[in-house]
Amino acid sequence: MVEIKEVKTRKDLKQFVYFPYKLYAGNKYWVPPLVMDEMNTLRRDKNPAFEYCEARYWLALKDGEVVGRIAGIINYKYIEKWGQKNARFGWIDFIDDPEVSKALLATVEDWAREKGMTGLHGPLGFCDLDREGMLVEGFDEMGTFTTIYNYPYYPVHLENNGYVKDVDWLEYELEVPPQLPDVIQRASQDALRRFNLKVLDAKKPKDFLPYVKGIFALLNEAYKDLYGVVPLTDMQIQLYTKQYFGFINPDYVKVILDQNDEVVAFGIAFPSLTQAMRKTNGRLLPFGFIHILKALKKNDTIDLCLVAVKPELQGKGVNAILMSEIHKECIKNGIVKAECNPQLESNVKVRSQWRHFNFRQHKRRRCYIKYL
Repeated sequence: MVEIKEVKTRKDLKQFVYFPYKLYAGNKYWVPPLVMDEMNTLRRDKNPAFEYCEARYWLALKDGEVVGRIAGIINYKYIEKWGQKNARFGWIDFIDDPEVSKALLATVEDWAREKGMTGLHGPLGFCDLDREGMLVEGFDEMGTFTTIYNYPYYPVHLENNGYVKDVDWLEYELEVPPQLPDVIQRASQDALRRFNLKVLDAKKPKDFLPYVKGIFALLNEAYKDLYGVVPLTDMQIQLYTKQYFGFINPDYVKVILDQNDEVVAFGIAFPSLTQAMRKTNGRLLPFGFIHILKALKKNDTIDLCLVAVKPELQGKGVNAILMSEIHKECIKNGIVKAECNPQLESNVKVRSQWRHFNFRQHKRRRCYIKYL
């Protein structure tokens, strides 16, 4: 028999966070998140998303042993913006036992109904910079630090419990060519000249700090119409700046400015942390941080994380500037491969830009929904 236990104490929360490390022990594709990041994201006193979200977490136990977990989240800014009374589920993991997955999902469904919600969708986080989407294709492909990996039985369990596709995200692996196609180089040069743009000359992470506000403002603007997106708050922006800007490699962060020094586009890539995170097993101490620092300095793969262009400049060659600038750094640093973060299946404009490269679409992830 499955027992469902709500997470109430710090000890419970640690069990919740550590469960996938046990479930995926020995799996050669799973990339562990940082334990510290997971704890901070799930704690009400640490995550500023709780300004507009509420959440509860549950563990599933069998014979006193943790066999599953799930989070239920209500994002009130999402409901206000999109007019859909959908709760979210996230942080869902379970052994291959239909009784366990059914009990976990039923618990969140009951809670969502009690809160007046009419649907439940996920896996989603508190905001759109959290990991989202259940893997439905590409189970034998290496995961990345910024995405969810799950066993092939997960989507089967979801569908058996009445969940259907809401949206899909696709992921691509690109070969970095020795030279960019002429069409991209010409488009880059034309866009720089035509719109009087320039590339920020940043040598150190601190060189980006005067532009952080503009970067996040553009992120909010450019992503506002994408699936389920709600704008990041000032508190969230401060948190992400503090957490991540000290770790960026300026070679792979490109900011495009107009004649008034306003941010009109940016691209953020990271040297792949996949193998480093697997070595750390989610812990920075005592030696985990060394693996991360090594990966940031020497790597043959980058993860393309975020790209944003002012709506009025989209489709006018500004993306080509970002490609051209990042490509120069890839060649200089010996990068041969790029992993693209998930892109909405419906976002044909973004996906079509990869046609200029040797690429393969190797993963697909899904947001499921069930109407209550």
